Amino acid sequence: MFAAWRNVSLSRAVAAADSFSSLAPRQTLSLCSDRRRLRWTPSRQSSGKGFNVPPSAEFVARVSGINTMAKLPHQDSADGLDAAFIGVPIDTGTSNRPGARFGPRHIRVESALLRTYNSGTRAAPYESLMVADIGDVNVNVYDLKDTCRRIREAYRKIVATGCIPLTMGGDHTIAYPILQAVAEKHGPVGLIHVDAHADTSDVVLGEKIGHGTPFRRCVEEGLLDCKRVVQIGLRGTGYSPDSYEWSRAQGFRVVQAEECWFKSLAPLMAEVRTQMGNGPVYLSFDIDALDPGFAPGTGTPEIAGLTPIQGVEIIRGCRGLNLVGCDLVEVSPPYDTTGNTALTGANLLFEMLCVLPKVKYY
Repeated sequence: MFAAWRNVSLSRAVAAADSFSSLAPRQTLSLCSDRRRLRWTPSRQSSGKGFNVPPSAEFVARVSGINTMAKLPHQDSADGLDAAFIGVPIDTGTSNRPGARFGPRHIRVESALLRTYNSGTRAAPYESLMVADIGDVNVNVYDLKDTCRRIREAYRKIVATGCIPLTMGGDHTIAYPILQAVAEKHGPVGLIHVDAHADTSDVVLGEKIGHGTPFRRCVEEGLLDCKRVVQIGLRGTGYSPDSYEWSRAQGFRVVQAEECWFKSLAPLMAEVRTQMGNGPVYLSFDIDALDPGFAPGTGTPEIAGLTPIQGVEIIRGCRGLNLVGCDLVEVSPPYDTTGNTALTGANLLFEMLCVLPKVKYY
């Protein structure tokens, strides 16, 4: 099927109509439903090369085919891509419920519902960027430190191509090795961290690497521009009266969930854009930032969280920033048999794609 999706020339288009009619129009020259009218999909003016456009459910049933993110083509590397979806299926850094290792798989399954345009913002990412699903990092489920090494090495290769990674987690440990690779290329980055937890613990049960410690490690290694870090949605019980004292001491802006209740976060994001400036920015979104009434499938749920609307406002508020990477982590499908948490994650990842630099808007 993927071979049938590839570009076809004008001279072959009509001849190919019968064999292509059961497939989605994804080629540079595509065929409308009546097989007689020709329709061009976007192409790069500099090379004439078409973009990867997912098949439309008007032509290809959502339940058919191999599960890739948004039904995009799969390729083995980031070569030639502007952005790539990549899975990091680990949960060996979790402290409570496991299951996030299945997050990438289920996000891909639920992403079959996604369409090609953002109706809310009129973003057209597939008319702007070359995007594909490049599979998963080959993690070591028996050794977290080795997994971090594998992630770091994989992301070095991805960012070296100029591709922007859009990561499906996996627990939040993965942000640490990803940011190691990203900072090697871009220098210290700004961070928009959306989460119920600060993830700045030093040592947990004798270990310095885990899903509660990544941003402490990032600060220690100089990976973050601490004056350009904001943490949004933090809440829950704590180990001390002020669980976020360390974050504030580093210069982070901390926006607790209580400051977000009953309001739009669009004004907050205007302030965040000013804080981030023109420098490189990484967006890390833990699904547990959302209230578990909306996203129960996660490892460390906390009540009284953000709404999906506020989550979308945060991501859309990143438009115009120099985003160099994004992740969506901590989806644990076993704790939400409806699939709605994974579906929410898939939609948030699409929103991230829509706010990357150079995306076209109608």
